[in-house]
Amino acid sequence: MTHEDNFRHQGLRRNLVLLLESKGIRDARVLAAIGKIPRHIFFETALVSHAYQDKAFPIGEGQTISQPYTVARQTELLDIKPGHKILEIGTGSGYQCSVLMELKATVYTIEYQPVLFYRTKKILPEILGYHPNFFLGDGSKGIPHFAPFDRILVTAGAPAIPQPLIDQLAPNGILVIPAGDNEKQEMIRIMKHSDGKITEERFGNFSFVPLKGAFGWT
Repeated sequence: MTHEDNFRHQGLRRNLVLLLESKGIRDARVLAAIGKIPRHIFFETALVSHAYQDKAFPIGEGQTISQPYTVARQTELLDIKPGHKILEIGTGSGYQCSVLMELKATVYTIEYQPVLFYRTKKILPEILGYHPNFFLGDGSKGIPHFAPFDRILVTAGAPAIPQPLIDQLAPNGILVIPAGDNEKQEMIRIMKHSDGKITEERFGNFSFVPLKGAFGWT
């Protein structure tokens, strides 16, 4: 793992941003966050050449650092405003969490795998200067004690939409979650309106690692 962020890395990020624009990402704040965050920090030094390719990559414990397009698309669908209180299910490497923090959100992030939890809890504050609220546990249950949340983001594929997450959405809140089988899911955006009515939209197929826990894959 390298902590250096040199001109080469910065140039690769600019190229990545241009690629994401060409693939349809339009939110300027999301693109600026992608352009700022040194994604190579999350890779072992020998693998840094993969950091700015638009693909997912294994990070251990059966998990991956998500494809940059997927990170950008999910973030765009959340429609984040500064100060929003966000629950992230699946901290993983911390890359997606860094994007949320860069958008000036207050982030509660929960990870199921202890190895990833302790690694990321060290990297984000000490190396990148981000200070989300870290939790270790079953993200499929949400974090009821800190609900409601303006936005909820699930970064793993669920067999169905966990009811606890819908319950923990604030009025006018948005939940973005990939749901389907354990190899291919459909990206779903749930909106809870001020009167409590729930509506959903679908945004195509994606492939995520399986969500673990009581409302995920066991």
